[in-house]
Amino acid sequence: MLWKKVSLRWRVLLIIFALVVAALAGGLFTLQYVNRTGVILSSMMDRDVAALQVAQELEAALVMHKGLVTYYVQDGDPRWLHELERYRVAFQSWLERASQSAYLDGEREVLERIASEYLFYVHARDQVLRLYGIGEREAAAQIHKEVRDQFLVIRGLCEEYKRLHEQRIADSRREIQARAQFMSDLAMTTLPGVVLLGILLGYVLVNQVLEPIRQLAMGGGGDSSRSFPKDEVKALRRRFDSLMEDVGETRTQLEKSKEHLAQSEKWAQVGKLAAGVAHSIRNPLTSLKMRLFSMERTLDLSASQKEDFDVISDEIRHIDNIVRNFLDFSRAPKPKMQRVSPSDVVDMALQLLRHRLETYNVRVEVARRKRLPEVWADPDQLKEVLVNILDNACEAMTGGGSVEISEEEGSEPPLGRVAVIRVSDDGPGVPESIQEKIFQPFFSTKEEGTGLGLSIATRIVEEHGGWLELWSQGGKGATFIITLPVREEEGWARS
Repeated sequence: MLWKKVSLRWRVLLIIFALVVAALAGGLFTLQYVNRTGVILSSMMDRDVAALQVAQELEAALVMHKGLVTYYVQDGDPRWLHELERYRVAFQSWLERASQSAYLDGEREVLERIASEYLFYVHARDQVLRLYGIGEREAAAQIHKEVRDQFLVIRGLCEEYKRLHEQRIADSRREIQARAQFMSDLAMTTLPGVVLLGILLGYVLVNQVLEPIRQLAMGGGGDSSRSFPKDEVKALRRRFDSLMEDVGETRTQLEKSKEHLAQSEKWAQVGKLAAGVAHSIRNPLTSLKMRLFSMERTLDLSASQKEDFDVISDEIRHIDNIVRNFLDFSRAPKPKMQRVSPSDVVDMALQLLRHRLETYNVRVEVARRKRLPEVWADPDQLKEVLVNILDNACEAMTGGGSVEISEEEGSEPPLGRVAVIRVSDDGPGVPESIQEKIFQPFFSTKEEGTGLGLSIATRIVEEHGGWLELWSQGGKGATFIITLPVREEEGWARS
């Protein structure tokens, strides 16, 4: 056999040479792959990700155009026009930046269309603002509708511009994955041969080098060793997986930014929605309050009638507070702080809702060992929190039920001494899938709900330095937990 005719020295050299060739070939392929992957990732990060950021900034500036025009139409404050001019400059700046970095087919055409449509949009928008400014609201409203259509056209073009680069990122990712698969297939193909060469080398060294030495040593106990080269391919695979994780995180961040942009448009509509509510509800409430005041002075009421009359007046004031809170939702009004026991607020809320609880056939039990210590708080706002929670409980228990309000004093880091109010009902509970969403603005499970009740309640409690939590298991009721700090000074409250 030819292998037996080759000397030991040449056998070892031939095996080492084959291993070196295999290692060099793998190293060259690795360097080429790393360089190409670096070029692809660099292009994607420097161009496409930057272009997506530009697209998001364009959309954000455009949405602010719409919102600021709405604000100016509502109250005529000229400060909105100054802000509008600032965002116009920002939009044009981002558009110019996008034009300078355009390199994809069709990208410059889309940007030119955006620039052209934006000029028409700005011209029509300025005409609307001028008409509103001189009091010609009907004519302005007619043109305003066309301006909204133009806004949607520009936004659609911004989305098209963003999709071009999202597709480019997807293509780059597929190319990287294809190259990774090729390297993986190459490794799986060549690795058995390398392993066989390593085993052969180990066999030659152990049996034809170390074993004769051991025998010559006459049982001297020399240790034999088996050496295998490191697997550079697997190390590279780990590095590649790390790079792919970075790309995945970047994509996740882009998706989150898109969700934030969609949410910002909802916030831009709050002012318009609040104005409509005020126009439809607050004027009739004013008339009701005036008539009730007149009736109170002229009618001779019995004690029970006087109590019913007071409850009606309180309910009307309650509705008026809800409307005012809705209008002030985005402005976050400062609480009117005073020393008050949360137990008194609980009693006020139950008195206010006494007839509503009877209507829903809901029984309320208050577990109170002693009155909670006084805290610095706005009693009307805290009452609004409790009323909102109790009202939701009534609507959840359609066939009637029971509510337990427990009060306790304790310690909670980092607040220290706290007053805790737990409102528990035996209704159907809140599904786990939406428990984190119910505190978000505009999320509602009711067909006619605004989705602002629990959001406003959360903000009120947080402005008092505490927090509002929910504990619920499906079908076993829900418990809302209000935690308020007990402080001696008023200065801790948020402004």
